[in-house]
Parts: sequence; C-alpha cells; structure tokens
Amino acid sequence: MFFDSILGWFSLDMGIDLGTCNTLVCVRGEGIVLNEPSVVAVKKGTNRVLQDGNAVGLVAKEMLGKTPGSITAIRPLKDGVISDFEITEAMLAYFIRRVHGRRGFVKPRVVIAIPSGITAVEKRAVLDSAERAGARRVYLVEEPMAAGIGAGLPITEPTASMIVDIGGGTTEVAIMSLADIAVSESIRTAGDDFDESIVNHMKKTYNLMIGEQFAEKVKIEIGSAGNFGPEKTMEVRGRDMISGLPRKCIVTSEEIREALQEPIGQIIDAVTRTLERAEPELAADLVETGIVLAGGGALLRSIDKVLHQATGLPVRIADDPLTCVARGTSVFLENLELWKDTMESDMTDL
Repeated sequence: MFFDSILGWFSLDMGIDLGTCNTLVCVRGEGIVLNEPSVVAVKKGTNRVLQDGNAVGLVAKEMLGKTPGSITAIRPLKDGVISDFEITEAMLAYFIRRVHGRRGFVKPRVVIAIPSGITAVEKRAVLDSAERAGARRVYLVEEPMAAGIGAGLPITEPTASMIVDIGGGTTEVAIMSLADIAVSESIRTAGDDFDESIVNHMKKTYNLMIGEQFAEKVKIEIGSAGNFGPEKTMEVRGRDMISGLPRKCIVTSEEIREALQEPIGQIIDAVTRTLERAEPELAADLVETGIVLAGGGALLRSIDKVLHQATGLPVRIADDPLTCVARGTSVFLENLELWKDTMESDMTDL
C-alpha cells in the first residue's frame, strides 16, 4: 500500500464518469479534461475499432445511424452497465491513452463512478475492463455519492442531502448523511427512455421513423416535463413508414410533453418511494434542504417544477448538472487516501 502511494506521486491519476451516453474524464488538479460520447465504430462482425482504434467518441457518434453495411457504431453501455465487454475495454483504453499520453511513466489509478443498483458481476466487468484498458488500480464509487459531492452537497455532515441524478441509462435517487447512503433506489429509466418515447410517438402518430439523434434534438428543443412555459413547434424530418420516402412534419411541445409522461412518471415514483423509506429525522431535514437534480435529464424543461409539485419539497438544479458525477470523482481522487477504504476496488472481494 505504501509503495502504491509513492507511485501515486508519479502517475496521472484520473476519475471517470462512465456514462451510457457520455464518458467524462477528470485529472487530479486539472478538472475535466475529456467529455465525449460513449460510442465506438467497429468493423461489422468483429470487435476491431476503425481508424487504427481512433473511431471512438465524437468521431463515432457522428456515424450513428449513418454507417454503411460494413461498419457498425456501437454504444457499449446500456442502462448504465457494460453490455459489450470488449468494446468497452477498447473505448476505455482509447480515453485513458488520450488523457495519459506520455505524461506519466506509471500507469494511472482510476476512480470510476457506477450506478448504485448494479450487481457484483457488473461491478467486476467494470473493474476488469478498466484494468485491461491500462489502469494500475481501480476504485469504484457509487454515482449518487459522486454526484452529491460534485453538486456541493454536505454529504459528510449529520444532515440529510438528497440527489436525483438522471443520466442516459439510469436514474439514481439517494438520501445521504454522514458520508454514506442512507436510502437509495436505482431505476433503468432515464434520458434514453425520453428519446425512445419520442421515437415511438412519431411512429404511432405520424407514421414517421426518426433516429435517436434527431429524437434527442427534439427533446432538447421543445421537450418539457410540465406545462409551465410557452408552447413551441418544431419541424421533424425522417422516413415515411408507408411510402419509405423522406418526409417532414410539424410537432408541438404539448404532444412531446404527453409522450414523455410515462418515463417521467417512473422517475417521480422512484423519488416518492425513496422518500417513503427515509427515517423520520432525515425526512425532517429534507423539508428544508430539499432535492438537488443532476445529470443530463435535469436539463429537461420544468422537471424541477414537476418534482416540486409531486413531493412538496424545494427542488433545485445543480450547477452544471452534466458534470456533477465527474467533478465528484475528482474530489475522491484528491482525497484518495482518506476515501479509498470506503470504495470497492480491484483488491476487494466482490
């Protein structure tokens, strides 16, 4: 352990928010140095990454839905966990290589944020992928803890802090106190489900097939969780399911809001279930401290107001909610000797 600490002075240790949609990497003392989509382009029928292993992230995302028959653009994480081990390993190796470069001759120690509800097998997949991708030691921290620290919540104090982290694949709901999670729930309903609901709405209502990226664009431009602002319209383009020809139509923010009601309802249910399981003293604290929203889903218009209506608690959106988890991992990195006994690692029996 002492030798590992000495090596830490010479390695470029990093924290990774390994997200379903985006992977963020931060370096101790430098903050976030990489923010790219969790997408890899491979030769069809193989796990060989294109362009000498460089068709990862932004380069690969631009290929989504537009690849010829010989190329496949893959998102190797689904619902916050690894669905393709080899591709995840290639993606992590690329990101670690890009950040680490030649700045350190010692392999880095890596802190990775993981969903709180994943299984021991899924944790082992993350550990093994990171080790084989070039990490010297791997530590796992639960996403709600990282998001809470990144959002500036006083999670080490004897008072309740509540975070709702709506990512791409999972929504993490947790009440924290005294540097630990008191009550939590992790559901596999999040930003990707918002996009899928929009795709399904366009199919059912307009017989129009649109891609994931265009659905995400619709969500960002006119999507909302509640009727708290002016109604908007947007031109949506795709392929007609009957004629097979390209077509466009106009959709309103009202119908997109209706399409999003099911996944938003599931998130609200997870929040209320977590509150119902909280100890009375923690619940009493939350009347004053309220709920903090993090993750990309926190940027959906009016979701804070809808959560406030459902719970009666104050709800606020964290500063820069997209980077909360990554910033939290950087705090763990800076205090690794203090926190490492509370984190699972590749030296821990899972």
